[in-house]
Order: sequence, then structure tokens, then C-alpha cells
Amino acid sequence: MQANSDLSLLSLIGNASLPVQLVMLLLLIASVVSWAFIFSKWSALKRADAQTSRFEEDFWAGGDLTVLQQAIASRRSEYGALARIFDSGMTEYLKSRRAQNRGDALLDTPRRAMKAAFQREVDTLETHLNFLASTGSVSPYVGLLGTVWGIMHAFMGLSTMQQATLAAVAPGIAEALIATAIGLFAAIPAVLAYNRYTSKIDRLAMRFESFIDEFLNILQRQVH
Repeated sequence: MQANSDLSLLSLIGNASLPVQLVMLLLLIASVVSWAFIFSKWSALKRADAQTSRFEEDFWAGGDLTVLQQAIASRRSEYGALARIFDSGMTEYLKSRRAQNRGDALLDTPRRAMKAAFQREVDTLETHLNFLASTGSVSPYVGLLGTVWGIMHAFMGLSTMQQATLAAVAPGIAEALIATAIGLFAAIPAVLAYNRYTSKIDRLAMRFESFIDEFLNILQRQVH
């Protein structure tokens, strides 16, 4: 599309009515923020997956659990969510042993501690996903609102013309449809990212839960 054309993208946006321009601005801001969250969440989940794999490798290497806990404390940047879940459970287990608890009471506090730590870590991983979900579901309707307003404004302008032609109404309709296009541009990446990241977080959560069960079994064998 030629830059000097009356129907160029920039001219259509510049000539749009103020409500339509506000809708476009709102959608552009939502799109920029969504992309920022998409990239930051991609990096966070990639790091969380690598840290989980690194901790699982160290845990199942068969070393002393107290030594592993000390390693986590001294190199926290190298470990992630699963290591923190383990640390919370191990800390409570050692406290229970010092309190001379026996049987199920010895494992009750580490179980509760790890469940609480698990929920905190999953909540952290899910940060900003609600924004992506809202952007994906609401943006098309916001864009449609701008389109409806723009088309209504274009047809109202025909009432002042002696002869209504398609050429007269086309620019108004075109600028109104841009709002729908921007709404879809904001919504589609947000929906795709939300679905993909939700799946990744679910898989990590399953790994966390499996580890909690296996770790409790190890502690139970030590108790008996």
C-alpha cells in the first residue's frame, strides 16, 4: 500500500475518530505488554525446566540428603522450584526428628511444608498468565467495539452528503476495520502463549508432585 495513498495504514489511523483511536491505542498497549510477558515467561519456564532437571539429577545421584540441602543453600542460583520444595520438606523433617516425633507425626510436617511450597512455586510460575488469558479473550471484542463505532460514525457522516457513494464511505469503514485487525493481532499470540505455557506448567507441576510422593516414600523407609 502506497504511503501517499488516502487509504494508507497511517492515514487511516490518523483520520479515525477519537474513540476508535483510543480503542486502537488500548489494544496496542495490551499487545506490547502481552509480548513482554510472553518473552519473560518463556525464559522463566525454560530456566525452571533446566533447574528441575539439574536438581533431579543431583537428588537421584544417591548422595547424602543433608549434603544436598547444604549445597542448595550455598548455590541457590543454580537450583529452582523443586529444590526449594525439597528444602522445605527436609528442613521440617529434621525439625521433627529433633523433636523426637515418631511414625506418621514425623512425616506430617514435611508433607504439609512441601505441599505449601509446591503451591507457592506453581503460583509463581503462573504469574501473568491471567493477563494473557484476558487479553486473548477480550481483545477481539474491544476491537469489534471500535469497528462498530467507526462504521456507525462513517454512516452518520453520509447524512451530511447530498450523494452517498461507496468511495465516500470506504475510508471510514476501512479505518474502523483496523480496530478489529489490531484486536486479533493482540489476541492470537496471547491465546497461543497461554495454552502453551499452561501445558508446560502442568507438566512441571506433575514432576513436582511425583517428586514429593517419592521423597516422602524415602523418608518413610528411613523412619521404619
